Amino acid sequence: MERATLTAEVRETKGKGAARTLRRADNIPSVIYRKGIAQSISLPRKELVSFINSLAGEQVLVNLAFGDGSAKLAIMRNYQTDPIKGELLHVDFYEVSLKETIKVSVGVLLVGTPVGVKRDGGILQAGLREVEIESLPDNIPAHVELDVRGLEIGHSYHVSDIKVGEGIKILSEMDAVVATITVSASAISELAEEASADAVKEPEVMKKGKQEDKDK
Repeated sequence: MERATLTAEVRETKGKGAARTLRRADNIPSVIYRKGIAQSISLPRKELVSFINSLAGEQVLVNLAFGDGSAKLAIMRNYQTDPIKGELLHVDFYEVSLKETIKVSVGVLLVGTPVGVKRDGGILQAGLREVEIESLPDNIPAHVELDVRGLEIGHSYHVSDIKVGEGIKILSEMDAVVATITVSASAISELAEEASADAVKEPEVMKKGKQEDKDK
């Protein structure tokens, strides 16, 4: 699994006032968790924002390098931003061990153009966009892939159709829909028009039948 290195410092001060002071100094208050224990840390804003922007929704192991020469391996669990300004406010990390499996969510990447879209004009609709997996940290994929080229209109692919590498276990519900092909609005309109045309033609046939009876 890909790794990144971020500069970190142990944070002794806590509370909203201390957090605001850190942000004014261009640092982001953060927390790293390990087996129920939380340690307050801070990271440079510019470095952290650049890291988050580079992820594109993928999982990456983070090497948190401290000023005293120590380091901790972690994954980023989540981050908070200001709902109005969009500025980064806080980040949560979870410390990991290369010898212990962890549970994480990874994105699902749909690969290829479905035959139901390319040939039949259907619409590809994505269902579940992330799946939860369990694996050793070094085996965690940045994302999982699902080849949808064989998907036809009216059919769906589920979590059970996702193939993962050895040592990786999918924890999400196997019957959850990941991708499906639906009929386009234009196709539905065409079918409706054809049905309407058939409905108009039918009374004419009936009238002809009645006229033929009278002639007899």
